[in-house]
Amino acid sequence: MTQPETAPAQQEPAGELPLLVTAQLPDGARFPVRGLRGSGATSHPAPAVLILPAMGTPARYYRAFARQLHAEGLTALTVDMRGQGESTPRVTDADAVDHGYRTIVEQDLVAVIEAIRTELGPEPALYLLGHSMGGQLGLVHAALGIGPGVDGVALVASGSVWFRAYGPLRGPLLLIGELFAAAASTLLGRWPGVRFGFGGNQTKGVIRDWARQGRTGRYSSPGSPHDYEAALRTLGLPVLAVSVDGDTWAPAPALDHLVGKVPGARVTRVQYSTQEAGGRLDHFAWTRAGGALAKKVAAWAVAGGS
Repeated sequence: MTQPETAPAQQEPAGELPLLVTAQLPDGARFPVRGLRGSGATSHPAPAVLILPAMGTPARYYRAFARQLHAEGLTALTVDMRGQGESTPRVTDADAVDHGYRTIVEQDLVAVIEAIRTELGPEPALYLLGHSMGGQLGLVHAALGIGPGVDGVALVASGSVWFRAYGPLRGPLLLIGELFAAAASTLLGRWPGVRFGFGGNQTKGVIRDWARQGRTGRYSSPGSPHDYEAALRTLGLPVLAVSVDGDTWAPAPALDHLVGKVPGARVTRVQYSTQEAGGRLDHFAWTRAGGALAKKVAAWAVAGGS
């Protein structure tokens, strides 16, 4: 399904993580995977953590946090979602085609994980660490059991976007925003999030799937042969669920709704506080003040998700 390509030796842009491998799909989409290899012991390779970004957020945004994970002994990896950052084609490219959640969870993440497994070998444990939408889709992918699979999922500042999880005041406003985004992306052919200041440029398929989950509370994607909700109910992997102080985009009730979908998972709940971080926190600021959180993730991963 994939054609992993080992990165040639080349000079990287200043501050960029080294290119580890590139996953390429039959449709021409390419996903550069960057990262830092953990040392680990010869008999016990360092666990690997693949960071999945929030909607419209480039993978380079997580470089500082990846370095903090690496400082704790982990192999820290980043990759852009389809159409974003370094992945090609971009949403705005002339040859870009529409896609939704199905493409991401059933094709793209399979290809990326296959490329990582080929590069690192089968021995290291591999965990997904998803921020916001990255956490939601990482959890769905892990539940589907497609491809090589992963050993667990960490959710950071992530949660369901079901409007009822946001209370009687914010919930209706969120629903209106979701309905508007779905209608606008249908009318315009894509979501011009850079212009609207939310979510980055996205295909109409991604926005429709996002809005559908916000409206119904259920994960699905048109044309998929899989029942995402049924798959989530069977997930038995460890899940680290991290709420972040000051996060109004993924409040605790939204995370409650998301982890409530995986009753068979071994869920560890953590609150990341401003006191621990030593600075201000919100939906995005944790990536710049993530040293203490990196220690928690590393301890969880090294312990096998327990």
